[in-house]
Order: sequence, then structure tokens, then C-alpha cells
Amino acid sequence: MKLSEFKFDLPAGLVALYPSENRDESRLMVLHRDSGKIEHKTFKDIVDYFDEGDNFIINDTKVFPARLYGNKEKTGAKIEVFLLRELNKELHLWDVLVDPARKIRVGNKLYFGDGDLVAEVIDNTTSRGRTIRFLYDGEGVDFYKMIDTLGETPLPKYIKRKAEPDDRERFQTIYAENVGAVAAPTAGLHFTRQLMKRLEIKGVEINPITLHIGLGTFRPVDVEDLTKHKMDSENFFVRQPTVDMVNKAIDEKKRVVAVGTTVMRSLESSVSASNRLKPNEGWTDKFIFPPYEFKICNALISNFHMPESTLLMMASAFGGYDLVMEAYRVAIKEKYRFFSYGDAMLIL
Repeated sequence: MKLSEFKFDLPAGLVALYPSENRDESRLMVLHRDSGKIEHKTFKDIVDYFDEGDNFIINDTKVFPARLYGNKEKTGAKIEVFLLRELNKELHLWDVLVDPARKIRVGNKLYFGDGDLVAEVIDNTTSRGRTIRFLYDGEGVDFYKMIDTLGETPLPKYIKRKAEPDDRERFQTIYAENVGAVAAPTAGLHFTRQLMKRLEIKGVEINPITLHIGLGTFRPVDVEDLTKHKMDSENFFVRQPTVDMVNKAIDEKKRVVAVGTTVMRSLESSVSASNRLKPNEGWTDKFIFPPYEFKICNALISNFHMPESTLLMMASAFGGYDLVMEAYRVAIKEKYRFFSYGDAMLIL
């Protein structure tokens, strides 16, 4: 398929700048692959579609405040540093993006807070990418506390406003546990403790994987031929207890639900020769677009994504290109809210 086949006009007013007041009261579009039927519900109605033995797989990654604002030594120029991934814990080495990049050269020192934290640029990686070393001698736990204090919630650039204190909580799932993501697994943002409890009472199993979302999720595809696009690698973990529960659900012909595209990528990166789930950890750069044969999940929860995004491509691979693109046309007509803080779609 071609990039241009995923283009559509999205009115700017449909990009959600803030989350709905209550997480589970976002709207939910339900898409039935077998009949093509489209239903309009509220997210908490999702309980009605599942039964005992069905299995929800969630991504328990935790977003850290990855956006830092600092000043360059001597000139005092204001610099934005976006922490992408930690390369070495002991040396406090990080891969970052800097803005404005043209001002940041190897050897420059950057100051954060009132000089509480200092970093030195030690390498160039890409046009905006740098490797930096934080010059910090204290305990590791104190270093992360400092990042937590000085950093800002890394709202995606599509959300055209400054991060606010409430974003610390709302740009995070209620089950976030393993720190390492620079963006939230947005399908999971709709879950509340009450909703999780209602699912459990029904006998629905909920099991975690971890995939630490990087900025590659939002990197534009810039090639028309999708086979030539390369995804950025993201670190993930699929552990044995989740594997056991998923394979049991497959054997019993129950529903296995990926809560988000990050979960789907992790599971599809961990398929055994017999098309069952196997434990796995490492880095995945798996890019899923139509046509694609899914091995593990038979249901997907996903938000409404931007035109020409890899997330839309995966949803189209799962739901069927024609049906998903029709659903998006309906979503625009019905004024569903798009992107990280927007509404959700359940594909059955």
C-alpha cells in the first residue's frame, strides 16, 4: 500500500487538546469486522462486549517528564532538550533531541534549573539528535528525582499548548508502572479503577506487557512506498505469566484484546513457530501495515490517529483498510475527538 492511501482531511478542531473530564466517559466507536456494523458508545460500555476468560493485554510503561528547558553556557540561549533514552546509567549518558539544534555543538555545556543540573554534549547522532552526559555525582535515585522535578510532561507536538500540572496524571495510564516511555500508550488512558474492577468481576483477565514508547511513534512517514519505511526501535518485554494466560485464551477460543497499537506490536514481535505467544524482550522495529495476518489478538482498542501515521496503518491492517477508513469518515462527521487525549475505537 501507498502512503497517500492514508491521507484524509482532519479538521484542526477535532484534535483533542485536553482529556475528557472522566477517563471512561470518552466516546467509543465499535467496529465489527464481520458485518461492517459501526456502533457509537461510551468507553465504559466496553464491558458489555467481553466475557469470562477473555484477555485484555495492557502496556504498563510509565511516562517520565522527558522535556527539559535549559540554557546554553556563556550565551544563556534557551534550549529545549527532549530525553529519548538512557544509554548508560552509571555515566548518565542519554540520547536526546535538541531545539534549536543549530546552536548546540559537541563540547557545549547546558544548564537546567538554577544550575542544579549540568550536561555536556559529547556527540551528534542525527540532525537534531545529540548524545549528552549529565555531570552528576550524587545517588542515582536523586538524579531521577531531579529529572522528575525539572522535567515537563512530554505532550506530543500535535497538542498545541503548554503542558499543565494536570497532565502529569492524565498523560499516564492508571496502571503505569515501569518508567521509560516518552509518550503514553493512549488506548489505556480511558481505563479507570472502577472499569477494571467491572471487567474483573465479569471474569476478564488483564495482563501486562511493557513497551517503552519512543518518539518514533510520531515520526512522519516520508516515503510513498511503505515497504521502505523503517520504524525506530523500541524496548519491550513480554513475560511468562502473560504468555501463559494469552495462550490459554487462544486455546479456549476466547478474545485476546490488544489495548493499543504498542501492545499489538509487542505481541506480534513475540510469535512462536506454532503461532502462539512466547516470552521475549529486546528491541522491536516491527512496522505493521495492510495486508498483514495477525497471529495473537482478535480485538484491538485504539484511539483515532493522525492522517498518514503508522498507528492508522496498523489499525487499518487489523480492521480492514476499507472499513477503518470508512469509520474515520464517520468519526469526522460525528465529531469524534482525535489523538492522544481523544476518543477510542474498539475493533472486534
